[in-house]
Amino acid sequence: VTSLIVTFIFGPKMIRTLRMRQGKGQPIREDGPASHLLTKRGTPTMGGLMILTSMVASVLLWMDLSSIYVWACLFVTLGFGAIGFLDDYDKVTKASHKGLSGKMRLIFEFLIAGVAAWMIVNQHGNTALYVPFYNGPAIELGPFYFCFAAFVIVAFGNAVNLTDGLDGLATMPVIIASVAFMMIVYLVGREDYASYLGIPYVEGAGDLAVVCAAIVGAGLAFLWFNAPPAAVFMGDTGSLALGGALGAIAVTAHHEVVLGIIGGLFVLEALSVIIQVFFYKRTGRRVFKMAPIHHHFEQMGWSEPTVVIRFWIISFILALAGLSTLKLR
Repeated sequence: VTSLIVTFIFGPKMIRTLRMRQGKGQPIREDGPASHLLTKRGTPTMGGLMILTSMVASVLLWMDLSSIYVWACLFVTLGFGAIGFLDDYDKVTKASHKGLSGKMRLIFEFLIAGVAAWMIVNQHGNTALYVPFYNGPAIELGPFYFCFAAFVIVAFGNAVNLTDGLDGLATMPVIIASVAFMMIVYLVGREDYASYLGIPYVEGAGDLAVVCAAIVGAGLAFLWFNAPPAAVFMGDTGSLALGGALGAIAVTAHHEVVLGIIGGLFVLEALSVIIQVFFYKRTGRRVFKMAPIHHHFEQMGWSEPTVVIRFWIISFILALAGLSTLKLR
């Protein structure tokens, strides 16, 4: 509620400021859908600042200040948000959609994710990988778990970033995933519930429910301004930060594989880009009409609201599938 109210209060003023400072707004891909050049040109970006400001303020107000898990999650959120901000700033000032180099971004993202993974694992000391729908022993990764945890955080941050291509497309799935993980971290943080459900118990993980709730509130308020036609874009500032936050939450709760199910829409978007680039470089042919895959459906004739709402439905179904792993073992 706090993050919702803060975003509603300061959102309009922040949008006006971004519009004044950015002038022409976010550069639009010339090779993207032709309709975007007409409908989205001039829309300001960096709207993720609205989400991050209200989210961090409300978390700091309501969190347990001694929780290492919350601090690790905030570290990822603000670190990835800073990288996204620099990327957005570079795009706006150079009037190009390219932004920072991919290699530079990944280096800084892995550094931030690596520190966060160390903070989390150093707190609970568990380096095992838990497989959903399976009640047997977990897979012990040992020191390799640090690399795996960092990869999950970076991969999910970039997956959400790739999904953020249509008005409201990434926002609602992030909200849905946050609601699902709000339930998961609460259950994981309760020894009695964790024992009953056969899921890993992580003392103090329930504190991350505050972070999840803050994302939900800020996301809902942002969606008010981001609904088609968008008054502001989230930009890399918001999408990278929110994806990284969800990755850090999943690593803390030892539900990394479940994150791949609940956030399956983001995984699909990322895979579509990987598949497209892989086959095009080797064969010169495209698997999809355009990647990420939401543009493929636009090229097939689906309207933007149709793509967005249908992807929301898919996201909700995947969240239910992910939550079912809590009991189906």
